[in-house]
Amino acid sequence: MKSRSTLATWLGSLDASRLARVLGTRKDAVSPPEPRSVGELADRLQRPGSVALVLPRLGLPHLQVVEALAALGASASRDALAGLLGAADDETTRELEAVLEALADHALVWPDGTEKLRMAGPLRQAWDGPLGLDAPLEELLAGTTSDELRGMLAALGVKPPGTKPQRLATLVEHHSDPGQIAVVVAKAPAAARELLERRANAAAGEPVQFIMSAHSSPGLEPGARWALERGLLIQDRHRCGPARIPAEVALALRGPGWHAPFQPVPPSAGSAAVTPAEVDHEASAAAAAFAARATSVLSVCSAAAPARLKSGGIGARELARISKAAQADDAVVRLTLETAYAAGLLGRDGDRVAPTGAYDAWAEQELPEQFAVLLQAWRNLPLTPTKVRDEDNKALPALAGAPPCNGCVQARHGLLAAAAQLPAGQGVRVASELGPLIAWHRPLADALPQDGTPFATVIREAELFGVLARGALSALGIHLRTGEAEGLSAECRRLLPPATAAARIGADLTAVVTGTPSARLAALLDSVADRETSGTASVWRFSAGSIRRALDAGRVPEDIEADLTAVASEPLPQPLSYLIADTARGHGRVRIAAAACVLHGDEPALLAELAAHRKLAKLGLRQLAPTVLISRSPLDTAVAALRAEGYAPVAETAEGTVRVEKARPRRGTAPVPPPRGGTSAKDSGRIAGTRATKASAAIDCSTLAARLLAAPPTISDPAPFDGGVPFATDTEEIVAGWAKHLPYGDVRQLAHAIDTGRAITVEYVAASGNRTVRTLSRLMLDPPHLEAWCHLRDAERVFTLSRVHSVMSVPG
Repeated sequence: MKSRSTLATWLGSLDASRLARVLGTRKDAVSPPEPRSVGELADRLQRPGSVALVLPRLGLPHLQVVEALAALGASASRDALAGLLGAADDETTRELEAVLEALADHALVWPDGTEKLRMAGPLRQAWDGPLGLDAPLEELLAGTTSDELRGMLAALGVKPPGTKPQRLATLVEHHSDPGQIAVVVAKAPAAARELLERRANAAAGEPVQFIMSAHSSPGLEPGARWALERGLLIQDRHRCGPARIPAEVALALRGPGWHAPFQPVPPSAGSAAVTPAEVDHEASAAAAAFAARATSVLSVCSAAAPARLKSGGIGARELARISKAAQADDAVVRLTLETAYAAGLLGRDGDRVAPTGAYDAWAEQELPEQFAVLLQAWRNLPLTPTKVRDEDNKALPALAGAPPCNGCVQARHGLLAAAAQLPAGQGVRVASELGPLIAWHRPLADALPQDGTPFATVIREAELFGVLARGALSALGIHLRTGEAEGLSAECRRLLPPATAAARIGADLTAVVTGTPSARLAALLDSVADRETSGTASVWRFSAGSIRRALDAGRVPEDIEADLTAVASEPLPQPLSYLIADTARGHGRVRIAAAACVLHGDEPALLAELAAHRKLAKLGLRQLAPTVLISRSPLDTAVAALRAEGYAPVAETAEGTVRVEKARPRRGTAPVPPPRGGTSAKDSGRIAGTRATKASAAIDCSTLAARLLAAPPTISDPAPFDGGVPFATDTEEIVAGWAKHLPYGDVRQLAHAIDTGRAITVEYVAASGNRTVRTLSRLMLDPPHLEAWCHLRDAERVFTLSRVHSVMSVPG
């Protein structure tokens, strides 16, 4: 509450412009309705979720300063912070002040008016052990008795005061002086000195040797009792574990020459001179090439919507089909699909991914506007679209619906920030040298395991879009970083060349379009020709198959020739006109009609009567010849309808012979149940024995085999609410509710393995769509997931129950 009121006091002292800047950097933490008071605003800014949103956007020096403050405690002076970070010279001090100013703008750290720095309450919890240090001494001594404090002071040679608070304050003051700690440790036994120095220099999370309390077991590590008696090590009474070394003691033992890491200057990268014209030229070429291929990819998806895998996403086979049809590599296809989906141009339609209504409006726009939509979607895409492998090195589908990845967004923003900080007229010699700069600007960004160098994937995506060109941030990247939609659209119109509306059609039956074809031209050529190449020049080839495809779509040869003449830069060559005419001449000479059955006879008048009969219209009769009718209704339906109207048709077999309809008497299959009463136990036994003898004598092996083959292949599913068999256990009911692909027999087997702790083998469909067979043990049910030890990966894995398709027992 103290730090909260201090934050409210500090916010209340700010002028309007500074307060607006704080709210601008923390707009994600201030949700509507607007706060009614400064105190309410302070409460919102210190919520744990608010801190979690801000931290990933901070640079390395900001995180280093916050970690150092967390190590110093709830409040620390600027001098103590500067001393811990080693900010001694004027330049480093100015850089530290700039970092503190930026943290204050985020309402993470602020001055309290007494030369102390306060930090948001949830911020210290971001580190388990900031700088490898434990909690301060005062916090560790919270449960210590007054007599124990007196004993520690006496062992240090300090006269204990009378009350417990005074004794605690005296001990904290003593341990806060590095010089006094050095004097005490210098007089320590060699074993105690070695133990304390090892613990003081241990990194955060490094395992330490277990040390028991000084008042418990006599079997202590050498030197431990001496340190515990003087408060140099503190045993936590509320949990088992090693004794803890206070932060003040660890810092004193690390010595005056040790400083917390502080890197206010970004790492250097090899630079090369580059002019704005060179950057614009390369960015324009990259953007135009990507835009042309992206329109081709989405055009292919519009013509034939890609199918989704059962596990979700577009698999490798569909990606390869799109890539081949659009003449684009896999990275461009994935990038286009993900950005188009994020922009609302693609959507799920059952088992396919199809263009939405917004795509039709997008396709009518000019190329710069189309490219700007995809580029803006890429900026805040919560994933890395060209990531192709998962943690098991399995191929990942596109549009798989992965959970949002904030680290992926921060990697993209870190790239824009790193490239924007390069000196004017300079670019990095090698694009991979931007990786360390991205890590400095966004230390919490996610780098992919598939990257050979840090952040290679996101750098490659930026180059494909033309955001990064010649190792420098292009004009597209500058406006993309600031989020200026109007400026970005203007730069797209400036850098991307206007679409080409004419094609050069040659006598070799090819159409060549230099530059980027317009949407109308590309749609026309895609409908009557096959695209062969894309890029700075696109080539389509006409063939009998491509012309036939247009005719099948309802085009007429006159319209095809007229449309091509309108877009051709010269008159149509004679070979193309001949190709269109020859293909149209043979088109439709043979026609195929769908029919469920055929009616024929020797009397044309009778067939004409049936075709005109109003009550038989539901059969969908159509006369192909005087003695032949086809119907869209099945054979038995047509026979029954004609007989109902007084006709006498007969059905034919597939061989053309008359089908004989012989009614078979109905026979029951269930045995007659035994009588329920009126029979003594002795008679029942005699009757049962007689029945068993007769059954064994009457049923031979062949009959028994036939009955077994006629039995249901699986056990019927329980139907407890319909009066059927209930589930045997609660585990069976839970598994059956989530594992929809499993028959009841497999559900029982999996539930039995979970309840008894036995190993099991399952057939599993991974997120990539690949089917694998895994042997699992140590099963733990956590609906809708199953946690288990995977023998194939030799590690703990989490499996989704809905993706388990079969269950098998483990041999032996």
